[in-house]
Amino acid sequence: MTPRFALRRLSLALAALVGLSGTALAAPDASHPAVQRALQHLGGGAMGLASVSLDDSYVAKDVVVDADGTEHVRLDRLYKGLPVIAGDLIVRSEPGGQLHGVIQTLQRPLALNTTPSLSADRAAARALKGFKHLNGQVGERRLVVYARGDVPHLAWDVAVEGVQRDGTPSQARLIVHADSGKVVDQWDTVHTKAYVGTGKTLYSGDVVLNTKGNKAGTKFELKDLTRGKQYTVTMNNGTGVESVITDTDNIWGTNLKTNPQSAAADAQYGMAVTWDYYLNVHGRKGVDGAGTPARSRVHYASAYNNAFWSDGCYCMTYGDGSGSYPGFNPLVSLDVAGHEMTHGVTSRTAGLIYSGESGGLNEATSDIFGSMVEYYAANANDAGDYLIGEEISIAPRAYLRTMIQPSADGSSSDCWYSGVGNIDVHYSSGVANHFFFLLAEGTTNGVPSKTCTSGTRVATGTGTVAGIGRAKAEKIWYRALTTKFTSGTTFANARTHTIAAANELYGTGSAESNAVAAAWSAVNRN
Repeated sequence: MTPRFALRRLSLALAALVGLSGTALAAPDASHPAVQRALQHLGGGAMGLASVSLDDSYVAKDVVVDADGTEHVRLDRLYKGLPVIAGDLIVRSEPGGQLHGVIQTLQRPLALNTTPSLSADRAAARALKGFKHLNGQVGERRLVVYARGDVPHLAWDVAVEGVQRDGTPSQARLIVHADSGKVVDQWDTVHTKAYVGTGKTLYSGDVVLNTKGNKAGTKFELKDLTRGKQYTVTMNNGTGVESVITDTDNIWGTNLKTNPQSAAADAQYGMAVTWDYYLNVHGRKGVDGAGTPARSRVHYASAYNNAFWSDGCYCMTYGDGSGSYPGFNPLVSLDVAGHEMTHGVTSRTAGLIYSGESGGLNEATSDIFGSMVEYYAANANDAGDYLIGEEISIAPRAYLRTMIQPSADGSSSDCWYSGVGNIDVHYSSGVANHFFFLLAEGTTNGVPSKTCTSGTRVATGTGTVAGIGRAKAEKIWYRALTTKFTSGTTFANARTHTIAAANELYGTGSAESNAVAAAWSAVNRN
């Protein structure tokens, strides 16, 4: 079972699909000094802060060490040896090693029986019945503690694989109560010698591409040896077999759809810009932070109106679109690349569960950084903006999603309200998208944006918010994502964590911190 992150559903919403288990990544060694300090804190001074049970154990997932020596250790929790969904936590230590605090969503120590009333086979049958897509096949079944919500309980975590109605692969997790048999949660998981060539792309004009070639310079591949050996292949409008794309003159495409190399050039360029953005803006090397090379797969299936990131193959996959409304042109635009690869970043950091409010935050994170990648590229052919998918969309829809006033699409939410976590995460993401736009740009910088005055989906207020600029806003969101968000983070948690991130970056009570608070209030999340 491997995570896949799809670009959209037929409702024209950007989607992230999160799975049971991803590719094996290099976790921090248990002997790492920061990990050891974190575990010592959990066995001592942090016991009163971390909802710790004597039956808990921990597995280190990630370590972030600030320039001043402050440590952020992300840990997955096990209870009596069982994985705890939404039990993950972050232990922060001061530069001198003293405990600073613990971030988590678990509210109290776990205390529950771990013997299920429901068998694994019966749980699998319940999960298969609750699977929303086609051709469901049950895979791994594991007993877990499900700790989202107020009352943690024993559950079966069942992997079901199939296909969505638009052809997108589906790899879903269904959480089945181990006593009642009720499906309590579910979500999909679908994130030699070097040469310099020219990509004649569909959307970004003529761009520089680093490629791999033989010593004679007579045969080239779309493999970037300067960025972790990222590369692009073609699926030849099928779904099973990948083919290496080769060329003899190192000029890729003609800027036209009729040349299959044009879309490949866009995909390779999107990977390169996304790599550079995360490295140069946030100091992150590749999707996983360790420089592991990703690959892009173009020309997937026939007239496929979607694109997705898959943790299983650690790759991006792009369809060619149907070329007519309500479909798309080839889905290889720059913001789509940044959006989808960011799902891979999220799965390797906060791991935001793709349902409820955490699912909306997951999707919004990809919108936010997809837009920031587009701004970072500073490409005149595809200028930065707060629209997602404007290059691939076919009239009369000019974009897939707007962060300026998300409700303009007819379904997304501008504002937080009680119950927003119950709507599709493609639409609840609008709350954080709107927040980020207001934080970066304010209400009157460029395109006006309305504020929220009550607990409704659509913003109608005329209040004013002063933006702090994209450079500061993106730093705040990235720090919150990588050092504070956990798998079950809610919008209320996100407000707290982004304010804390701003305090750490710009000073407690700073103008930036106050702006974060004001922007959340402007979307009704006080």
